[in-house]
Amino acid sequence: MMASANLNVMVKAARKAGRGLVKDFREVENLQVSVKGAGDFVTRADREAERQIKEELREARPSYGWLGEETGEEAGEDPTRRWIVDPLDGTTNFLHGLPHWGVSIALEHKGEVVASVIFDAAKDEMFVAEKGGGAFMNDQRLRVSGRTRLSESVFSTGVPFASRGALPASLQDLARLMPISAGVRSFGAPSLNLCYVAAGRFDGYWERGTKPWEVAAGILMVREAGGFVEGIREGESPLESGRIVAANPSLLEPFAKVIRTRD
Repeated sequence: MMASANLNVMVKAARKAGRGLVKDFREVENLQVSVKGAGDFVTRADREAERQIKEELREARPSYGWLGEETGEEAGEDPTRRWIVDPLDGTTNFLHGLPHWGVSIALEHKGEVVASVIFDAAKDEMFVAEKGGGAFMNDQRLRVSGRTRLSESVFSTGVPFASRGALPASLQDLARLMPISAGVRSFGAPSLNLCYVAAGRFDGYWERGTKPWEVAAGILMVREAGGFVEGIREGESPLESGRIVAANPSLLEPFAKVIRTRD
């Protein structure tokens, strides 16, 4: 694919952060005997990754704004553009030595995400997308699945912690969807869930209570792979509401209908 200058900058930043996180990930196994010790270590790794990404992006595009998981929101001289970054999506997986986590970087222009990079460093899978340019994984074009029946489809979601208010609704979602589908997976990294929909590995994804930095890059990835992304409530923004449903064109309507029954 022909990548823009912005996308090249994003890929470079994601790879740099990813290399450091892979090294840190190898150390996590030695720290698992102490929950506090491992947790503190991962927090440092997360913050260092965001620092590296911010440094790379700011050096290349000093006027752009910023929204990061660790450092929050910062206005830029250019009010129309900002980076949306999750340096380590899937922190709990990382902490437990599970190789399923990603570095997520999105570029927003006038309120719309126009370029995305999600790097699954543990598996060396680099997902990229640009508005109008398609979605790719390691230079291979991505397309959403072609399945048309819920009964043949596998979906993904994030099951919230017990203390989160979305848990009862999520459990009701599962109770309705699981009997009529081929299965539901909960892998614990929203950005990668969306990448897997874009790659046709999952047929659909939904979640209640996501953060903008977890899904901004993935939303564009799905759309550029030919899929649809909407809010769980019709008409709401999935990025702003944190309530998201994504699927291939054939499945979105019946899938969303199941999820929206409660709403």
